[in-house]
Amino acid sequence: MQSQILLEKNKVAFDCKHFINGQYLASKGGEVFDNINPATQEVLGKVSEGGNEEIDLAVAAARRALNGPWKNMTTDNRIAVIRRIGDIILERRDELARLESLDTGKPHWLSNSLDIPRAAFNFHFFADYLRSLGTEAYQTDDIAINYAIRRPVGVVGLINPWNLPLLLLTWKLAPCLAAGNTAVIKPAELTPMTATLLGEICKEAGVPDGVVNIVHGFGPDSAGSYLSEHSDVDAISFTGETATGKAIMNSASKTLKKLSYELGGKNPNIIFADANLDEVIETTLKSSFINQGEVCMCGSRIYVERPVYEEFLNKFVAKTKELVVGDPFNPQTKVGALISKEHFNRVKSYIKLAIEEGGTILTGGKQPEGLERGNYLEPTIITGVDRNCRVVCEEIFGPVVTVIPFDLEEEVIAQANDTHYGLSASLWTNDLRRAHRVAGQIEAGIIWVNTWFLRDLRTPFGGMKQSGIGREGGAHSFEFYSELSNICIKL
Repeated sequence: MQSQILLEKNKVAFDCKHFINGQYLASKGGEVFDNINPATQEVLGKVSEGGNEEIDLAVAAARRALNGPWKNMTTDNRIAVIRRIGDIILERRDELARLESLDTGKPHWLSNSLDIPRAAFNFHFFADYLRSLGTEAYQTDDIAINYAIRRPVGVVGLINPWNLPLLLLTWKLAPCLAAGNTAVIKPAELTPMTATLLGEICKEAGVPDGVVNIVHGFGPDSAGSYLSEHSDVDAISFTGETATGKAIMNSASKTLKKLSYELGGKNPNIIFADANLDEVIETTLKSSFINQGEVCMCGSRIYVERPVYEEFLNKFVAKTKELVVGDPFNPQTKVGALISKEHFNRVKSYIKLAIEEGGTILTGGKQPEGLERGNYLEPTIITGVDRNCRVVCEEIFGPVVTVIPFDLEEEVIAQANDTHYGLSASLWTNDLRRAHRVAGQIEAGIIWVNTWFLRDLRTPFGGMKQSGIGREGGAHSFEFYSELSNICIKL
């Protein structure tokens, strides 16, 4: 089975249908919506809009598959199938990378070098990890032996964001399958193409029909809410906005579903005067503007110790002005198009608000000339705002950062923690004691010291406060995607 895709001169004709019980299906009522290229505003194809009926079909298929051949597949065979999914993703890397950039507006080199290889690696990693996974046993003197067995949670709903569509979907799906579950996936409505293709890839890899199902649609009163409310869905894993997470929690509470959330972030990037400034600036350009700033872990609140504040600003502004904004398929492009016109206008509104709040735009803040058709925005650096301004407190999710000086270690720790979010943080210093001392006081799920976005998939990943619930990665993913039963044997 091959999907009907036309890729020519970086254009696409791809109608995204649901993938249910191993088959591509249109919505029962024929409902569709347009998939828009954020870089050109051209229609990439039609997307089937699912509702209650499609979710019911997908959940029923997943439930049958859970108790069918997937349940009886040996661990060795399941490992081989999961690993094969990763292999096929790499075999179709160019096709997937082009679809991802067309859907998201991100530079093609980024999709090709990061998103698609990481998506494949997620399957390879969890296939390997499954082989070494164990549980626990306890001997109670000479009275009894207790040991735990691991079971799949059941049917899991995976609700995915639009910023890293395939990478973050596979980050959920790989451990979900490794633990023996079946899945109903609701991709982001703005980025449906690589998720659609993943159904075909899973089937080719040998995943039994019904194990992986994909239903397109929107959130409220559409596929998203129907999935989170469904009485036969056992767990929901969601990555996206905090407000949406709250709505899903409300829906899922009716059936006490197991929940895992990776939500928004307003992450601090703390730079002490003793840091290697050239290294700091090179990485800060990435942590500020990569993927158009549409990464939940971007360090959008930059705090610089006052002795190097002016030097940092001068170098950072100069380097930011060198970033090429434009066509995602131009190899020189560093900043592509924002995901949608609505989101573009939202990000622009924060730049306007920054000026109203007394801020100064050192560079950026405008749509580049000649690129008015797409959702392009120059990387933007803002100074002159205090810790209570909305541009400092609220997640913007675009190529916009604020830079604020600080004098004391205690001062910057307090400012870094002065937020409802707690996803990640970056800390730059060559003082080892300070690195440990400050990192231990930052309220975030992951703190990078002298680096950013460096991930070991065995380690816990997730947010504090309103940035999430639970942890993913290695054994932490299996804790969510499986249930433990204790068996007590009296001796």
